[in-house]
Amino acid sequence: MIATARKMNASGLNQGTSGNLSQRVEDGFLVTPTGMDYDALVPEDLVLMRFDGTHEGRRKPSSEWRFHRDLLAARPEVGAVLHAHSMFCTTLACLRRPIPSFHYMVAVAGGADIRCAPYATFGTEELSRHAVAALEGRKACLLANHGMLALGGDLAGTFKLAVEVETLAAMYWRALQVGEPVLLDAAEMAVVLEKFKTYGQQPEPR
Repeated sequence: MIATARKMNASGLNQGTSGNLSQRVEDGFLVTPTGMDYDALVPEDLVLMRFDGTHEGRRKPSSEWRFHRDLLAARPEVGAVLHAHSMFCTTLACLRRPIPSFHYMVAVAGGADIRCAPYATFGTEELSRHAVAALEGRKACLLANHGMLALGGDLAGTFKLAVEVETLAAMYWRALQVGEPVLLDAAEMAVVLEKFKTYGQQPEPR
């Protein structure tokens, strides 16, 4: 977790202590502590949280622990949650613009678009509800006037998805400087989503 958190900043996906990260474990989930420099973290700084909202350890959990808890509770297939204030996702989020089907790779986040959740104050139950709704049937979303969220089965996959979504946001932002991009229609995105089910290296059949 610490290596992934540091990679978030080193890659430019996040800045300072603004992002946070969680990973499911047997007794609940681990989450990064609030307001700490990732480069200074040691394993004992990670906070063990349970789904009833209690925690243990020497640090306070991330101020955004609620949406980590609620997403992990609602999505049993998810093993890790990443939140970042990445530059281009946050720019679009401040405009309250979702990322539409301007490029077929938008489907990597699980649907024909990447939604933008409504605004709510950070760390609140309201924000958590908005995030869970925006991520229904999806693996990534924007948070209005805030940042982005990505979900995955493990930390490596979640980080990879977050980078892909930020890259798409950057492409979309640049396209908007010239005009309105031509969008792929629902039928084509359905084809892409189906093809993505067998995209990449698949396990050999037994």
